[in-house]
Amino acid sequence: MSQMNARPDPAPSRLKYRMERLMLTPLFRLLLRFGVPCLVTFGAASWWLSVEGNRQMLFDTYADLRSQVESRPEFMVNMMAVDGASDLVADGIRQMLPLDFPISSFDLDLEAMRETVVSLDPVKSARLYVRQGNVLQVDVVERVPVVLWRNTQGLQLLDNEGVLVGPAFVRADWPELPLIVGDGANTQVVEALELVTAAEPLSSRFRGLVRMGERRWDVVLDRNQRILLPETDAVQALERVIAMDQAVDMLERDLTAVDLRLPNRPTLRMTNGAVQELLRIRAIEAGEPLE
Repeated sequence: MSQMNARPDPAPSRLKYRMERLMLTPLFRLLLRFGVPCLVTFGAASWWLSVEGNRQMLFDTYADLRSQVESRPEFMVNMMAVDGASDLVADGIRQMLPLDFPISSFDLDLEAMRETVVSLDPVKSARLYVRQGNVLQVDVVERVPVVLWRNTQGLQLLDNEGVLVGPAFVRADWPELPLIVGDGANTQVVEALELVTAAEPLSSRFRGLVRMGERRWDVVLDRNQRILLPETDAVQALERVIAMDQAVDMLERDLTAVDLRLPNRPTLRMTNGAVQELLRIRAIEAGEPLE
């Protein structure tokens, strides 16, 4: 009888005790508060997106919202302005960037457009950006031609780095630019300009520079005279010739060439008339009969 009326043990079971201890753990309570709702939400979203019609509706809604934002007036570009370029280069830029205005600024790939502009021979650098007033601004720095290069393709303009600027159809259109001729002359523009500067005392007679064998230069003067320069120290060799000319008017004589290809053995080449006159004088001095 006493066993039947025994009171139950008030102590919790082992499982209940462990669950109560677990509920007191901050990490477990945080997981219940945030982890379970997130898991349920993710599961519901995954189930909803598993339906193709729902996915298409979501994509269409996103595209429509994006289109509405990109088409707002403050994001529309209405015109293009080109600064720093000549009229010819500016027209070329507009032809290479055939934009249909108005156009959303989100549809402009400015870096790709900049590379397109820089691909033009006369353009050294370019900067593109959308400025106030919804204007696509193109700031251009053009290459400045410093020499004319005559090659198998005709006359071409080069900048001080030897980079092609564009064609030159008529020499008379660029009278202020020195002329260089020959294969490889475009790779030695810096040295060519140094020679042109050194030849300033001969400017009235200077006609141009010819690159010989892609190794050295000939200075071409009027009356078909040439100064054949060595492969190295060409500027110093030209300065020596000019100094001799200023001292004894050497280049005013009947010479076809001053050959300095061998610096230790300079050679003067006379014209045929001068050679015949020299032979005649020597014959007279030797007492030989003249023909």
